[in-house]
Amino acid sequence: MKAVLVQTPGGPEALDYVDLPMPVPGAGEILIRAAAFGVGQPDALIRRGVYKWMPPLPANPGNDVAGTIAALGAGVTDLKVGQKVLLSARDLSQRGGCYAEYVAAPADAVHPLADHVAFEEAVCLANYQVAYALLHEASGPKAPGSVLVIGAAGGVGSALVQLGRLAGMHVIGTVSTPEKADFARAMGADNVIFYRSEKVVDRVLELTAGRGVDLVLDHVCGPDFASYLRVLDKWGTLLSYNAFAGLPEENLIGEMRHYLGKCPGVRCFSFHIYDDDRSARRRIMRKVIGALEAGAIKPAISARFALSQVREAHAMLDSGAALGKIVMTP
Repeated sequence: MKAVLVQTPGGPEALDYVDLPMPVPGAGEILIRAAAFGVGQPDALIRRGVYKWMPPLPANPGNDVAGTIAALGAGVTDLKVGQKVLLSARDLSQRGGCYAEYVAAPADAVHPLADHVAFEEAVCLANYQVAYALLHEASGPKAPGSVLVIGAAGGVGSALVQLGRLAGMHVIGTVSTPEKADFARAMGADNVIFYRSEKVVDRVLELTAGRGVDLVLDHVCGPDFASYLRVLDKWGTLLSYNAFAGLPEENLIGEMRHYLGKCPGVRCFSFHIYDDDRSARRRIMRKVIGALEAGAIKPAISARFALSQVREAHAMLDSGAALGKIVMTP
């Protein structure tokens, strides 16, 4: 079968499309015939060799696959051959392993899918799993009524916009281009701000009549991070879930004390908090699968590539040009 391996970490050129033996499902396992793969930042981190949860090299960097069950290992009785399933490497003993035409996995790691669910949409759901946790669990016991999404046109960003709108939140998103603005609005953003030409903090306060928002979700961090404290409403939370622009240089406690009357909070989030909480992790995935099956969400697919074009898919991922999710098919 065909699969993808990284022998020496690096850029997209580090991804090799290779022949590997067909896996055989052991006791308690199933064999998945892949129909679609998600392409995301954890895959790129494995490719680059910098993932904190790095699998051993040579590594298969894929983390999401959907397909049909091709074979059952001994003792598997609650699934059947031909059934549609989704597998996230979050439910495996180590990350990666999903960029392959056939994938063997523990039967209790997969999520069954309704027959009408599209495989390409199913492999977008890892983004929605993160987005659901950010919106509903990471910000504290009180559900936010308003949210500022930094980078609203990306894979997780567009999932945040859709799920925020589904929950009845006022969603404001930042974007860089008119094309991304139209996309964010189509996903459900109430307002968009062009962060390259507008002052984000001033615009948020203008759009909220000076009140600010309950939650700011930022994956960029860097020099602008502390400035978002100014747009928090009372008890608001500024939440970092990545730091692509590096860490802020300000004394955050000092900056927070400028807004003592609002009792602002700052939190760092990683979905790895659920690594040892299987029931919560799978509960969240079942919620977003249910939303997809009910037609309440519609994942945006930015581009489609064949598995043999994995280098091109990762080049697009690295460029930041994707509107929504990049997917591959065998």
